Amino acid sequence: METLELLAHPVRLRIVHALSGGRTLTTGELCERIPDASKPMIYRHVDLLATAGILEVAAEHRVRGAVERHYRLREGSTAVDFRAMSLDDFRRTFALQMAVLVTEFNAYLDRGDADPIEDMVNFTQRALWLTPAELAATFTELRRILRPLIGNEPTPDRSRYMLSPIIFPLEGPAEES
Repeated sequence: METLELLAHPVRLRIVHALSGGRTLTTGELCERIPDASKPMIYRHVDLLATAGILEVAAEHRVRGAVERHYRLREGSTAVDFRAMSLDDFRRTFALQMAVLVTEFNAYLDRGDADPIEDMVNFTQRALWLTPAELAATFTELRRILRPLIGNEPTPDRSRYMLSPIIFPLEGPAEES
């Protein structure tokens, strides 16, 4: 199964999100983080992702006679070749990403301690007129800002945030009048 096909499932994509940033989690911990999916479903999708090489076993421990596996994302395993995607692939992948984003946002709101104002929740949209050079500079600047933050380790004063920038052209260049 191709990487795109593997990730084109909301539960598998949420598992990948949960393990992003260098995290290692057991299947039981994944079940706690994705409580709206059944345990058998989480186990089945973890097995599928591990068999396909998306996940790897980071550690194994004996717990009450059973082997408990800690999984992590295998480096580079979730890379998708956008150049090889069809327009329908883009449409399907975007819809899936939006569905997962809505699911993750609802899970946040359903937590007992959700406070969108205190947590600085933001989902602003702006239409911008950009030249190709300005667009490239915007991406360069975003990478410069985000790169040092990506490796942050969990600490008692850090919360984990979902940042989901989306950019696409609304229309072509303006015609001169």
